[in-house]
Parts: sequence; structure tokens; C-alpha cells
Amino acid sequence: MDMDVLATPGHLISLAARGFARLSEARLKPLGFGVGHLPVLVALREGQASTQRDLARFAKIEQPPMAQMLARMERDGLIKRTPDPADGRSSRITLTKGAEARLPEAVAVLLRGNREVLRDFTEEEAGLLTALLTRLIANLDRIASAEVSPSAPTPKKET
Repeated sequence: MDMDVLATPGHLISLAARGFARLSEARLKPLGFGVGHLPVLVALREGQASTQRDLARFAKIEQPPMAQMLARMERDGLIKRTPDPADGRSSRITLTKGAEARLPEAVAVLLRGNREVLRDFTEEEAGLLTALLTRLIANLDRIASAEVSPSAPTPKKET
């Protein structure tokens, strides 16, 4: 039985992600933030990362896009870089006081948006959705890691 491609979980999750992104971007813009900034801001605030490499790993994006985002965030006064005393080639990244002051409001805006879109869900359904999406992301990460792993077999060329 062929499943309609527009009714697959992958497509529906993609639509939901785009919807969340549009809503969040519109609500975060007045605060001077973008949706892509949030993993960086949270990691810096919670002390989970302080270098470009750590932030890229935390946000699960490649280094070049992270470098571009950090340059924009620095330009916009959200972060500051200082030389890393342990490694002269690296910089330590911290939040500016302005970004730190606005971050709680940004988090509140995002949480409010999540509550609004889950309004018709029971608490149990919302928890189940979160658990299922967390498992799905872990599966995607596992598959992606296996496909880029140097130990993964490479397809043989046909002669």
C-alpha cells in the first residue's frame, strides 16, 4: 500500500517545523533575536559551550554556517568574543548584557507559542508528542552518523 507522500510523518513534521519557525521568527524579531540564535543563546547562558566549535556541535550545525551566524550575532550586539587564554587561535564567546537581559522574555515568548499550538492537546498527548519527537531525532542522528562514519561501507562501483 503506497502512502500519500504528503501524509508521511517526515512531510508533516517539516510543515510543523516551518509553521513553528514562522511564528517564532515573528515573535522574536522585536526582541532582536532569530530562531536560529536560540540554541547558541541558551548554550552560552547555561555554560554548555563557549567556543565556535562547541556551539556548532551543540546546535548540530556545521562550522561554516555557525561562523556566519556568530558574525551576525556579534554585529547585532548579541555576543562578544575574547581571546581564549588557553588557545590563541580560538575565541571565547559570551552573551552581551543586552542579550542576556532580553533572553528570558524570548524564552517566555517561545514557551507561550508552544502552549498556544498545543492548546487542544491533553497534557499526556503533549508529553507523548515530545517523547516521540525526541526518539525520532535520536534515530535521525544515529542514521546520519552511520552514513557519514568512515567505517560505513561505501557502495561498490559497477564496471
